[in-house]
Amino acid sequence: MNPKDIKIGYAFTGSFCTIGKSMVCLEQMVKSGADVQPIMSEAVYSTSTRFGNCNDLIKQAEDITGKKVMSKIKETETIGPQNLFDIIVVAPCTGNTIGKLANGINDTCVTMAVKATIRNKKPVVIAVSTNDGLSASAKNIGILLNNKNYFFVPFEQDDAIKKPNSVIANFDMVLPTMLNALEGKQIQPIMLQR
Repeated sequence: MNPKDIKIGYAFTGSFCTIGKSMVCLEQMVKSGADVQPIMSEAVYSTSTRFGNCNDLIKQAEDITGKKVMSKIKETETIGPQNLFDIIVVAPCTGNTIGKLANGINDTCVTMAVKATIRNKKPVVIAVSTNDGLSASAKNIGILLNNKNYFFVPFEQDDAIKKPNSVIANFDMVLPTMLNALEGKQIQPIMLQR
């Protein structure tokens, strides 16, 4: 599929330490010619951290895409009825968001955007970034891996000694994962080893 023909919803959730890597992916998608709409969870949209100022992140995403960031449920609720996207990418996707998606909870603009995309039988790409991916969130990751139309960016432990339950997506693999997902294929291997 030619990237110039793809309409992408690109959502950020609150794994603030990986948002910089995700912005690089967003830029790559736009440079490939894709039509990309940025979406930010309420936490990302309104929270400044040691990893960045929220207003700077909003401006960066809007400058890259040339589009206003969606940040409210009311805005993302229209995605389904208007069939706005061919695919949605959630990068980074926190354990909290994964838990909500696995259990059908749609109380944020990102979970609503995913629900709207799934409603239209379109693929959802998850770039997991969570400190409990091999503990509390493992069950929810497993649920999504077994659900139709969910595809995972390959991930690995980010620090097996200091944070043995923590996993992080390989952000260099977001674009190839997305292209495979558009063909209904899960890129392999899902679990990476250092």
